[in-house]
Parts: sequence; C-alpha cells; structure tokens
Amino acid sequence: MKQEFFPTDLECDVRIDKYLSALCPDLSRSYIQKLLKSGQVLVNGRSVKASYVVCEEDRIELEVPQAVEPEIEAEPMALDILYEDEDIILINKPKGMVVHPAAGHYSHTLVNGLMYHCKDQLSGINGVMRPGIVHRIDMDTTGVLIVCKNDLSHSSIAAQLKDHSITRRYQAIVHGVIKEDEGTVNAPIGRHPVQRKKMSINYDSGREAVTHYRVLRRYNQFTYVECRLETGRTHQIRVHMSGIHHPLLGDQVYGPAKCPVAGLQGQTLHAGVLGIVHPRTGVYMEFSAPLPEYFEKLLKIL
Repeated sequence: MKQEFFPTDLECDVRIDKYLSALCPDLSRSYIQKLLKSGQVLVNGRSVKASYVVCEEDRIELEVPQAVEPEIEAEPMALDILYEDEDIILINKPKGMVVHPAAGHYSHTLVNGLMYHCKDQLSGINGVMRPGIVHRIDMDTTGVLIVCKNDLSHSSIAAQLKDHSITRRYQAIVHGVIKEDEGTVNAPIGRHPVQRKKMSINYDSGREAVTHYRVLRRYNQFTYVECRLETGRTHQIRVHMSGIHHPLLGDQVYGPAKCPVAGLQGQTLHAGVLGIVHPRTGVYMEFSAPLPEYFEKLLKIL
C-alpha cells in the first residue's frame, strides 16, 4: 500500500519517523524506522534517514509492504487463555514452551498454537515468524503473556512497553538470603562481551535497565521475591539478580552450573501480573496467572 503526505507549516520541524507515526497510528515508530532503512519511505524521490526533519515543500511517499503469509504451520494445542477479545489475547504460558519459531524450534511454539486458535487474526508488524508477538518471556519462564490480534493493538502495546507504563510483576526464588526487605537494581544490560549468547551488565554499551525487588519470604539458603520490571531487557531479572549475587534457582546460565534441586528445568521465574491500558477502550486492565504447580511444590519443600 502506497501513501503520499505533504507536510503543512504547522507539521514541519519534526523528525520524519515521528511525523509518520503520528499520521499512521496503526504503524509503530520502530516499524516506520525499519521502512526508512529499507528505502520504502521517499522524500522528494530519495530515501532519507529517520532523523530527517520534514519541511513544508516535501513530498513524502510511504510504501507499506503487504504482510507475507507465515510459512510456519498452525498446530492445535491446549492454550491456557486468561482473557481474549477482538484486539488482544492473554496467555498463561507453561514452562518449557518457546514463544515463537526460531532456529531449532519451528514447531510446537506458542505462535503455532495461536495461529490455529486465532486463524489469520494476528498482528503482522513483527514479521512472519512472530505474528502477534509484541514481547516475549523465556522458554522456562511461566506466566502472563499478551498477544496482539491486529496492528492497532500491537502499536499501542509496543508504545506502552517503550514508555514503561505496563505493569509487570514476577515471582522468583533466588539463591542466598537477601537481607534488605526491598531494593532496586539500576544497571544497563547488553550482550556479554565474550559469550555472545548471554546478556550481562554492561556500562559501556548496555541499554538502561531497572528492576525493583521485594522479599516475600526468606528460607535457610534461598529467598522468595517479587520483581517489578521498570524496563524490559532480554533476561533482565536473571541478569540483575545474578549481578547482586542472588541468581535465580535453577538458572544454569547466570547461576551455579549445578542445580541443587534434582529434576528442576530452568530458572524459577513466573510472570504473575501484567497490567495494560486496553488499546481500544483506553481502560486499564490487569491480568494474573497463578503460580505453576512445580513452583508451589518448591515453596513447600523449602
């Protein structure tokens, strides 16, 4: 789909990505920046960068490519649906489930199940491999995940994630006994300088990351905590808690190589609460998922 825009005097002196995102509410600013990089936005017949400042004499052409049908297959599976309407669907993701197809995981992912359940009603902004996915949680993390059914809701939720207005509270069990009742870890996160598959606290090139934690209960060698995300970086809670010497129980990437609990698969982390402003109604809504059975059993054992 091709569109043309002619900025007025009142609309000038703003970055082109900001200008277009205001006129195209169904498209996120990050998606518009991708279109700019790929040359699908022309100003007076030539491509420009996202930082270009629009002028009154400009003729802006925007071409949004048609959504490509995903090559991944829809699969019938039992989904634990917490809430669903025409715009969004909230899923309680189980442990061990990958959110979207990627190398080594092209089937049995949450996306495969969503494609079967939602048919063609999933947003296309994040591409053919991640239809509807606006954020993700790790394979071994359980709990609430929001999925968008159209580009309008996707843009709205993405904007809320960007301005940190979404409520996200997690429960976790960490190694060691935390002395203070609550605290905040404010440390930027980026790729590990040597082990590229890992993230790390990186003051040189990392992005801002803030995690607030609160002690729920102390045990002899562990602490049960609630973590509230202010930002949402990859592996944020896992990296931050490891950074203050309290890695998550079961996390063999950022914690001890040998798990002290036999049979435990991955980190003990649960996305318990997710709160958003509904993209269509503007009403704040909060969703919660109960602790999974394995987590409850662990707490009883401790």
